[in-house]
Amino acid sequence: MAATAPNRRGRWRAALTALALAAAAGPALAVEPGERLADPALEARARDLSAELRCLVCQNQSIDDSNAALARDLRVLLRERLAAGDSDDQVRQFMTVRYGDFVLLRPPVRPETYLLWFGPAAAAALGAFGILRFFRRRRGGITPAAPLSAEEKKRLETLMEATPR
Repeated sequence: MAATAPNRRGRWRAALTALALAAAAGPALAVEPGERLADPALEARARDLSAELRCLVCQNQSIDDSNAALARDLRVLLRERLAAGDSDDQVRQFMTVRYGDFVLLRPPVRPETYLLWFGPAAAAALGAFGILRFFRRRRGGITPAAPLSAEEKKRLETLMEATPR
């Protein structure tokens, strides 16, 4: 049993090392050199905006991080809109009109998105309430039993006399 402890430590070290290396590598950005704008200020705006837009294929990545063909098309479209002179808000509105609020990684707070925004907090609050209630009931312990009535004592004595020792 003692021989397996160093193996476990070695596995944990290897796993933590791999995790640290993966975190240090950072996200691999998918923007191709041919997509970049010549103007550095416009390119910076495009990168900021593309980090806010969801890849419709990958769904949990921004179009800036995704290698999907649709994400590339959205990056090109975004840069075309910026080159045409659209403001950041106009580009966001254009994308939202075309693809819906789903394209935004941070959708607006509206009645349609209340569950998305407040659902996790409500679920956590309900869970915490349930846990508190469980432990409060448990803390009370076992309540002492009521004393036996005269009839119950008599019946108990009869049962004890009847059982062989």
